[in-house]
Amino acid sequence: MCAKRGNEFTIKQAIQDMMHTYRLQGKVDEVNLLNGWEKVMGSAIAKYTRKLHIDNRILYVELTSAALRAELSYGREKMVVMLNESAGGNVIDDIVLR
Repeated sequence: MCAKRGNEFTIKQAIQDMMHTYRLQGKVDEVNLLNGWEKVMGSAIAKYTRKLHIDNRILYVELTSAALRAELSYGREKMVVMLNESAGGNVIDDIVLR
């Protein structure tokens, strides 16, 4: 826990307060999830990934391989769990493969 004396805050506490005030933590978590895609899914899958974006807690993944898209569709729930764990929170609820 951060120590507070009078009006003094640690830098960590000040940043956390700012993130909470401006509701930035959700967006930071989304960026962390997107940046962790290659680490979680591996470089072979990342190689076929064209575009990633999150909208309303749904991760949209554009893939260049129809065969890979079909294969990954069977493990969507597991991918959601792995990506959320990697991001450190409950960031997405579902994945749409395109």
